[in-house]
Amino acid sequence: MKVSEADIIIVPGLGNSEPEHWQSRWEAKLRNATRIVHPDFGIPSRALWTTAIETAVNAATRPVVLVAHSIGVASIAHVAPALKGKVAGAFLVALSDWNRAEVLPGLAHDFAPLPREPLPFPSMLVASRNDPYCDFEVAGDFANCWGSFLMDAGDSAHINTQSGHGPWPEGTMIFARFLSGLKG
Repeated sequence: MKVSEADIIIVPGLGNSEPEHWQSRWEAKLRNATRIVHPDFGIPSRALWTTAIETAVNAATRPVVLVAHSIGVASIAHVAPALKGKVAGAFLVALSDWNRAEVLPGLAHDFAPLPREPLPFPSMLVASRNDPYCDFEVAGDFANCWGSFLMDAGDSAHINTQSGHGPWPEGTMIFARFLSGLKG
């Protein structure tokens, strides 16, 4: 699949991926990319996030490729059964392990437990070996459960602006490789 053949839906993490974040940069460069919309990207509410994803996918006119970061990955795992047959693939980056209450202390959320059922579409999970929000082994376990290809990003922390991944050119190449294996 080529980028031009898909509707790319960006599913950011908490805070909505600031302008320098790789997701925001990709959205600005890809004319067929849109970002999910919901009232408050600072509230980790499963209903809020999954409804926004489902709404965006249902509004798409071409095959959908989801591009998620952090809590966006967890959201896709929860909403995946409702997206069966509507999504061509999901590019998942830096899963946050919401099964660990200490991941973001003080924030109430309802993402735990994270689903372990296979995703109904092809997916790749890019994970870092030193991500403070998810141990690499845990990410690998979820990739295995979901049927996702696990891409080892080495020591890349949370693969966000703070870890030096604003432009993230390697991510662009990994995403292009992922897309080339998808069917429209």
